[in-house]
Amino acid sequence: MNKVNLIGFLGGNAEVHTANNRSFTTLSLATKSSYKDKKSGQYVSHTEWHRCVVFGKLSEFAKTLTKGAHVQVEGELRSREYTSKKADAKHRIWEIRVNSILKLDRAEKAGPEEQEDDAPNPEEEAA
Repeated sequence: MNKVNLIGFLGGNAEVHTANNRSFTTLSLATKSSYKDKKSGQYVSHTEWHRCVVFGKLSEFAKTLTKGAHVQVEGELRSREYTSKKADAKHRIWEIRVNSILKLDRAEKAGPEEQEDDAPNPEEEAA
């Protein structure tokens, strides 16, 4: 089974690309982990960057995401090769082909006049 589940923050705004007459969105996602160094007793933090690629209708939602957004993405790990134009050398990169995005940012606080209305907003449910 090839399944990846990541929670992190976007390092930049979503970028829309077109290749082979197909539009897609890429996201740069940062995940963070830490561990306690046994010798020093200090916590050491490590940030890992992930290239996420989104196709289809989900790409329309993904392109609205901005730097700093807190998201959870699910998908599968894919590798691909390309030849760089400058060095004429082959490179292999790993990316997440995303099939689900959940925005984890908290909703902005409503003003006092909006807090009394408990009816769900249809626009918010669609996101």
